[in-house]
Amino acid sequence: MAEAQVRMVVLSTDDLDESIAFYESLGFPLKFRDGSHFAALDGGSITLALATAVDHPIHGQVVVGIKTDDVDGAAKAIEEAGGGVARAPYNDAHERRAVVYDNQGNGLVFYKSL
Repeated sequence: MAEAQVRMVVLSTDDLDESIAFYESLGFPLKFRDGSHFAALDGGSITLALATAVDHPIHGQVVVGIKTDDVDGAAKAIEEAGGGVARAPYNDAHERRAVVYDNQGNGLVFYKSL
């Protein structure tokens, strides 16, 4: 499989403004905001992402974002290792991504910037 790096942890929120204020009060400055449905906070070497149901890959779960140069290969490797694919590789506005589960049902997103 291609090189992969854990770069993001995605948390669910139903109120983006409230969640941003909460995490900023803990010392995580806002890096990027996409409307009222997604925000990226500076967590050092890992981005702490907040997403509503509009943009969260598996709303209600903590999801680990893994940056890779081969999203399609990563999704295939997950299936071969006994995991599952919740959403096959696709392009959205900013990246190519695949939403998958490990062999214990934990959510992962493999992504690559477009």
